[in-house]
Formats: sequence, C-alpha cells, structure tokens
Amino acid sequence: MSSNPTTIDSASVSAVLASIVDPETGRSLVEMGQVRSVEASPAAITVRVGLTSHAAILWSQTRGRIEELLRARFPAVPKVTVEIVDHDRPPTKIGQIGLEAKSVIAVGSGKGGVGKSTIAASIAIGLARAGSRVGLLDADVYGPSVPHLLGLSGRPQINEGKIVPMFLPVGPHPMPVMSMGFLVPAGEAVVWRGPMLHGAITQMLRDTSWGPLDYLIIDMPPGTGDIALTLSQVLPLTGAVVVCTPQDVALLDATKAIAMFRKVNIPLLGMVENMSFFVCPDTQKRYDIFGTGGAQRAAKDLDIPFLGEVPIQIPIREHGDAGRTAANYDDPAARPYLEAICTRLVGNLAAAHASRPPMPSLPVL
Repeated sequence: MSSNPTTIDSASVSAVLASIVDPETGRSLVEMGQVRSVEASPAAITVRVGLTSHAAILWSQTRGRIEELLRARFPAVPKVTVEIVDHDRPPTKIGQIGLEAKSVIAVGSGKGGVGKSTIAASIAIGLARAGSRVGLLDADVYGPSVPHLLGLSGRPQINEGKIVPMFLPVGPHPMPVMSMGFLVPAGEAVVWRGPMLHGAITQMLRDTSWGPLDYLIIDMPPGTGDIALTLSQVLPLTGAVVVCTPQDVALLDATKAIAMFRKVNIPLLGMVENMSFFVCPDTQKRYDIFGTGGAQRAAKDLDIPFLGEVPIQIPIREHGDAGRTAANYDDPAARPYLEAICTRLVGNLAAAHASRPPMPSLPVL
C-alpha cells in the first residue's frame, strides 16, 4: 500500500512557516502576522515574509532557513522562492528620558588602548549598513574618539523648532552620532566629578534628536567608573559587549569590567577579542603578538558568548586615523571579521528573545 502524497497548498506551507520565529520578538512569524502571502502548487512555492529592520543583518540567514525547511518538507517541488520585505514595527519610548530605541548596547573595556571605540563604531556601522536604524553615542567623556574615527567635527546645531530644543546629530553619516568631542574645544581636558558626568550623559541621551532607533550603540569610557551606573539608572540597557586583547593583563581588566556590568544588572552580550593576531603582508606568516585565544577562553570560563576576533591590520589603523572607519567594510580582509561580530551579536539577541516565554495576551471584552 503506497503512502499518501504530501499535500502542497497554502495551508501546508503555512504550517511549515509557523515554526519560523521573528528574530526581533522570538514569536512565530505566522502568529505575528508577518507572513504576507503564500502561493503553493506542485510546480512552485512562493512566500513573502515581513521582517523588521532590527533584524536586517539576519534577513539573508532567515530567508535561507525558510527555503531549507520548505525544500525539506516539499522535495518534489522544483522551485521555491522566498521574498523578504520590510515589516514596520516602531520602537516604544524607554527609560526616564523617553528614548525611542529597541536595543541599547554598551561597548566597554576594562582598560584603554584595546580598540574599544573602533569596535563600537564598527558595530554601529555594520548594523547600519545592513539596514538597521542605528545611533552612536560616544560616552567616553574623558577621551572621545568617535568623532575622529568617523571624520566628524564641529558643534551640533540646535533644532529650535521643537518645544524643547534638541541637539541635531553631527555629520552626513546615515546614523545619528553624538559625542562630548563635539561640545568641548579640541585638546581641552574634561575634569569632572560624578554628578557632572551624570548630567552630561543624561543630557546627550535626552536632548539629542535621535529619532526612532533599532539600536543605540554606546561607546563607554574604559574602566569601572560612574557612567555605567548612570546608564543603568536612566535606561533599560539591553546589554553590554566587552572588548579586550588576548594577553593576560588585558583579560584581568576585562574581567573587572564584566563584574561591574553584572553588579549594576546589565546583561553581558559577549566578548570581542581585538588585535588577535597579525599576518605579515609580505610572507603571510601569522604572528600572535599578544598571545592567542585568551578572550575566547575567558568568555567560556565566564559563561558569556564570544562574538569574534579582529586581527591587527594596517588598513584598519589607517582608516581610523583618516576618519574613514566605515571603509573597513569595503576591505575584503577586514569585512568578514566585523560582519561576523555584528551577525553573532544580533543572532544572540534573537536567540534570547526566542527563549523567553511569550507575554500573556488579555482578551478585549
């Protein structure tokens, strides 16, 4: 007796799609109304699925997963087409300052000189290039590096048309950027105590016209100071990324930064190992100048995700010095490392959303 052939219709295809979750919410795409259309016949299956810009860097991965499941379920269908379209889901206002952002991510380090600002700017640029709405706040008040890394200068203009005047972010970049480097003269030292730092960070967050954001990336000052406490008080941070180099002395300081974030109840989203190794351009020989794999081992010991490594590359330094950090994504030697960090970061957020039980829904009587 032969088995019944697999039914190929919209209902059977939708049943497969029900197992695919929206990366932003962790809920089923079918349940969230993000399956726009389904066309199914023995000759072809075509589906249109809406995903938000928050998950823009995962669109290709999600499309591939849907295609894989559909081909496995309907192997006799010769053509499977999956189209991803934008699904608009605006952010809500969060925290005491009413920031419109879905994810707020602090990028910190236990010590200076590990390339934290370069990694923070690169994460923001990578997410923005993928299609997410991203803002970048340089909260490293004592040594703001983001303006230099992005080639930005000048003072922010004030939007006088608002009931409450707002800073207009500086520069032509597609993402809004704010930094203390725009507000104090170049070369002038900022000598402030905790209350002044708290006020400055709060003002830059509250009084900048960020617009609706998928991500606000915050470049933290190195060490374990007051700013992490300020941020934990005024914003519900999604989590923190810790940047370090492979050698033991840097890892010891990074461990302190991790302990600080945990003490103020900021979740750890992962570690990045910068300056992991150097490949000589003449001989292609690899040199582990600062050791190897230290951050990956530390991340495992501390039970936090490892997001990836970035090697020492002369063009990365040259682009940063020239204010062209975005050009690293045009360099085939640097781009894979930076894109992998962004993809793993957003993928881990998606996995965390999927692991949480759905919020209860209340019936409307």
